[in-house]
Amino acid sequence: MRNLITGGAGFLGSNLANRLVDRGEQVVIIDNLSSGYMRNLEYALSSGRATLIFADVAQPPEAIQAIVRGAIPEPLDRIYHFASPASPEAYGKMPWETLCVNAIGTMSLIELALRDRARFLFASTSEIYGDPLVHPQPESYFGNVDPIGPRSCYDEGKRFGEAAVATAVGKRELDGRIVRFFNCYGPAMDVTDGRLVPAMVEALAAGKRLPIHGTGQQTRSMTYVDDALDLVALVMERPQPVLQPVNVGNDDERSVEEIARAVAVAAGIPFDPEFVSPREADPQRRKPDLTTARSYGWQPTTTLEAGLAKTYHWFLETHLAFA
Repeated sequence: MRNLITGGAGFLGSNLANRLVDRGEQVVIIDNLSSGYMRNLEYALSSGRATLIFADVAQPPEAIQAIVRGAIPEPLDRIYHFASPASPEAYGKMPWETLCVNAIGTMSLIELALRDRARFLFASTSEIYGDPLVHPQPESYFGNVDPIGPRSCYDEGKRFGEAAVATAVGKRELDGRIVRFFNCYGPAMDVTDGRLVPAMVEALAAGKRLPIHGTGQQTRSMTYVDDALDLVALVMERPQPVLQPVNVGNDDERSVEEIARAVAVAAGIPFDPEFVSPREADPQRRKPDLTTARSYGWQPTTTLEAGLAKTYHWFLETHLAFA
């Protein structure tokens, strides 16, 4: 199987690349390293089955096709479009680039998928639901999103990407899929990216108290990376004659304060929070409806406590956060 992963040096993309090379498959990774890291690719590249192309996918279709054909002349079988800044800090610094990779990049990669007759998977996000008025959030929910708010470059970029995939599936016979990730965490996260779990680990590394934005009563549904990618594999390989977006998450809804307490337990320290200013436009509740995912024979198996312990020890072992 010949696979293309955009954003393959990022958190989710690199974990996916490792899985595919372990299965003996060929992997081409495109990344401009704007929010990914070469260290995440050491395992995949050392296998001899992965190739890295340093490039931005927000280019015209002809440019993308020339770049990919230079690395792999044969047609691709699978395209995983994971490229995009994914944390508020990252897309806050790169709002235009975030819009481009999810709009121009998605459309150009769709053209490549159509040319190669490759199956295409778009990595979307629970952020497309905005600050939801429906709880939990099923895939049929249209969302409550501010199109000009501080998160709009990411929220609306992903919503546009979904629209592009849906149009190509309906009008151009693209074999396309959409997954919506809910608060994924695990090894290969960037400790400085500002998301919930890395921010807490970074604070511990600096000898600071655990930061909790706002009251801490806002909720999240944390998804361990292994569980998430198990479902991605099922979505990619399952026949899907009609486009069906799939929530990828864990419906174990916890408050941010509860998650912070679990981080403290994983680190073996007393719970000592510091309540700081709430994030602008921070969603107050987030929980996926997993009816579609469970119809695929899947369910999350990693508890929050077990996943945080694995993640914390990964940070320790790789010396990214601690000496």
